[in-house]
Parts: sequence; C-alpha cells; structure tokens
Amino acid sequence: MAEYLASIFGTEKDKVNCSFYFKIGACRHGDRCSRLHNKPTFSQTIALLNIYRNPQNTAQSADGINSVSDVEMQEHYDEFFEEVFAEMEEKYGEVEEMNVCDNLGDHLVGNVYVKFRREEDAEKAVINLNNRWFNGQPIHAELSPVTDFREACCRQYEMGECTRGGFCNFMHLKPISRELRRDLYGRRRKRHRSRSRSRERRSRSRERNRGGGGGGGGGRERERRRSRDRERSGRF
Repeated sequence: MAEYLASIFGTEKDKVNCSFYFKIGACRHGDRCSRLHNKPTFSQTIALLNIYRNPQNTAQSADGINSVSDVEMQEHYDEFFEEVFAEMEEKYGEVEEMNVCDNLGDHLVGNVYVKFRREEDAEKAVINLNNRWFNGQPIHAELSPVTDFREACCRQYEMGECTRGGFCNFMHLKPISRELRRDLYGRRRKRHRSRSRSRERRSRSRERNRGGGGGGGGGRERERRRSRDRERSGRF
C-alpha cells in the first residue's frame, strides 16, 4: 500500500495531494482546494507571486485597442527580467534558471520562479524578500515544489496550439530576447571558465610545490641527477 501511494503521489490519481500544486506550485482553487498543498520546507526554487505586471494587460484604450506595442512590451519585460535576475545572483546566490508566467489566471499571473543552485540560497532569499517591496507592492515569496519546469509548462502553448489562452492551468513562460539571454547566460559561462582556469592554476601550483620548491625546481634537480648518471655509465 505504501509503495502504491508513493507511486501516485502528486499525480492525477492521488486523491489526497493536489497534482497541480505539486507540478506548478500554484492551484486555481487556492486554499479552497479539496486536496492538500504540501508546501516544501526546503527547495532550490522560490516563487515570487504576482510580481510581474505586463503593460499590455493594463494599457488598453476605450475602444479595446492595446496602446503598448510588442516592441515596447519586450523592452519592458527584458528590463524587468534583467533587474530581478541580477538582484537574485548578487544578493543570494547563483541562479540556475528563472522563469516568468504569462498566464492571466489569478494564481499564476505575473509569477516569477527562481531556481537557485543551492537550497540554502533559496531559503535565504525567501526570508529576506518577504521584508521588501517592488514597484510599490510588498513581495510575497515562498519556497516552491517546482524543480522540473518541463513538467510545469504547457506543451501546447510551446507549439502555439493552446486553446485555453492565458487562463490555462499550466505555465505559459514568457521568453526574453535572444540578446538578453546571451548576455546573462554568456556572462555566467565566462565566470565558470574563469573559475575553472583558477582551479587549474592552483592545482599546477600545488603540483610544483610537491615536486620540490616550486617553479620547476624539483624537475631541474631530477634532470641533473639523470645527467650525472648518464655520465657515469658512459651513455648520452
């Protein structure tokens, strides 16, 4: 029985635990859900709830025409993404992945999910961020059960075929521009290469020191001994 319950945990067959909360860290029923929302006590991922405000959702004229162009919207979004991403990395720790929901449902609209490299950094971020404000509103941060965003995302949306639109119950993740992605993640690759080179230099330095005196001194001493041995034996 225990094995069976473990095998269906977080799936649609689980009649006790909410599969939507388990997969996407949010449920349209909220506290009224008939199934349990098991909030994690530790996780690499945090959720900043309803923090991103898409200007295209609020800037409509009286005749229903959107007054914010797609170009302006993308610039606004890229600025927001870069600001939040930089803040997370500078103050809390290395970010593995960051995603922003483009859904319209109350439980997902404007949600930002930040997956840190270390669980300790995520915990520190949640504690600190819940005492801060952003764009005139208090930040509501919590640890999220989401670790695999492939399971949380709407596959039909990614193929351009989702018929539920913004009110889909799976994540519709908003993409950043290619230039920003290259800048943010390219910067990280450079840092990793720099750290790798530093580790290699330290390793070579330790090897030289173990060889005797550093700077290749041990190697020169061995070569002099071999030279003396060759002279004694009459070999070149």
